[in-house]
Amino acid sequence: MERLRRDFSTITLVMIPVAIAINIAIGQLVYTLKVPLYLDSIGTIFVAAVAGPFAGMLTGALTNLVWGLSGINSFYTAFWITGAIIGLVAGLFSRFGWFKVWWRAIIAGVITGLIAAMVSAPILTYVNGGVTGSGTDVITAVFRNAGLGILPSAFAQGVSSDPLDKAISFFIVWGVIRALPLRFLDRFSRAEDIR
Repeated sequence: MERLRRDFSTITLVMIPVAIAINIAIGQLVYTLKVPLYLDSIGTIFVAAVAGPFAGMLTGALTNLVWGLSGINSFYTAFWITGAIIGLVAGLFSRFGWFKVWWRAIIAGVITGLIAAMVSAPILTYVNGGVTGSGTDVITAVFRNAGLGILPSAFAQGVSSDPLDKAISFFIVWGVIRALPLRFLDRFSRAEDIR
């Protein structure tokens, strides 16, 4: 219980809404530009890296709920569980020092992307009929035209784009962590895991 209290310090509670805003702003821009990526988890991954898996889970879940229920993009509401799992996995990778070296951060991103693809495919299929309205629809269409059903196409699209998306996101977070002053990072409960 003490660890949770330290993870959810005042600075973490201030950082969570900032991270949610970053996720939505970058994610909505990428969505609007129809790029076949998402880049909507950078804030979640940062919070998970500096404050642990539970803070990451909360950030990821709230991002999708706020994004969808606010009316900005209702498509994202159903993916709150995916956001939470991304935060959990990123926090676990951080706990074991994977943000200390750039190439390990990238590998962690690829693994997280594969997990996100497995979680997202059924949601995408059964809630949204396999269509997102984003640039990833092109990838799904390629697999559908190759004769795959909706669920296999959604999964294949996720496996094709999510690992790259999360690898980029983890690498960006690694770079941000390296650029921030140590006195700032030391305010977070998990600073020892990322230095």
